Amino acid sequence: MSVYPPVTAPRSRYRPQRGRLVLVVLTWITAVLGAVAAVFFAAQAGDVPGATLAVVFALFPLPLVLWAYWWLDRVEPEPFRYKGAAFVWGAVVAVAISLALESAASIWLDVSDEVLTAVVAPIVEESAKGAFLVLTLLRARRIIDGVLDGLIVSGLVAIGFAAVENLGYYAVSYLGIGDGPQQLAGPGGATATFVVRGLFSPFAHPLFTSAIGIAMGLAVGRRSRTVRILLMIGGLLTSILLHALWNGSLVIGGGVGFLLVYLVLAALLVGLGVLAIVLRQGQLTTLWKSLSYAASYRGWLHPAEVPFLVSFSRRRAARTYAKIHRGKPGAKTVQEYQRLATRLGFLHDQVMRGKAPADGVDRVYAVLDAMDAIRPQVLLPPALPPGMR
Repeated sequence: MSVYPPVTAPRSRYRPQRGRLVLVVLTWITAVLGAVAAVFFAAQAGDVPGATLAVVFALFPLPLVLWAYWWLDRVEPEPFRYKGAAFVWGAVVAVAISLALESAASIWLDVSDEVLTAVVAPIVEESAKGAFLVLTLLRARRIIDGVLDGLIVSGLVAIGFAAVENLGYYAVSYLGIGDGPQQLAGPGGATATFVVRGLFSPFAHPLFTSAIGIAMGLAVGRRSRTVRILLMIGGLLTSILLHALWNGSLVIGGGVGFLLVYLVLAALLVGLGVLAIVLRQGQLTTLWKSLSYAASYRGWLHPAEVPFLVSFSRRRAARTYAKIHRGKPGAKTVQEYQRLATRLGFLHDQVMRGKAPADGVDRVYAVLDAMDAIRPQVLLPPALPPGMR
């Protein structure tokens, strides 16, 4: 029994999206400018040891948080150029927009520093980060085709933003935090800030901006333009609220208020993590279902191939088998075949559910053409016994 309704579509030519080179070049230029700006922020510490400490503290959480999002993106990995662009946007563009607008607000608005921190900063910063997701939907619609994709893209933007923002905080803290005899300066001041921002809240910014990512992921599946706009607005407002709670607890709430907000946000972070894991597992289920259908009902694949294209352990075993028998080129060919099959599985699923973009069918056939071109060089292990995955 098939898992999809029967559908037929004409085969036509798919033209890949233009502008890839432009995106890569712009990302690299912006990254270089961001590196220069990062040196400037670090220099606010006043001396080389302070600047070095600020950079080390800013970089310290990155491997963990980036690994978490790499793991979530492992089932259907998006091109590195888009993920790199997301990180760079957060680290450079969003930071620049935020600095400019917050500086202007401090000059033109007659409000206290506490209000600027608790109200103005969340509005400006979440809007600056969320702008990348809006641009992604407008320019590269296929990058965000569900909630998990929205979480990943928003998370990468937020990680970049947090890294540069924290760098500035560590540098300033090196000069001293607090007043009077209780003031902490030098390594002690920077370390105290690092404990709060780098150890106890490395996922704070990704949590705030995740509301925008979830809203974007939900919006792409809606046909009504009004509903899409309302979802986006709701996501932005939720991100601002979460950010405002965090900032407000630091400058207004006092010790007890900060602790309560911290516990609430920690619970939300755990819930977000559970949601992301469930969505990731759902991707694996979708991929298995789609490729099994493509093999059994369309004849695009052999059914024995499917386990070596879905299960991570089987995929790794297939690459090892090819490497043993055909060396590194054989393993790379199998890896490319697995990548294309993953793309095929999700595109086919979107087409069959009526959720694909207008050129969805063309993209399916483009992937099939690419798979056909390398299939003669693909060496997979012997078929598994019936019923095994």
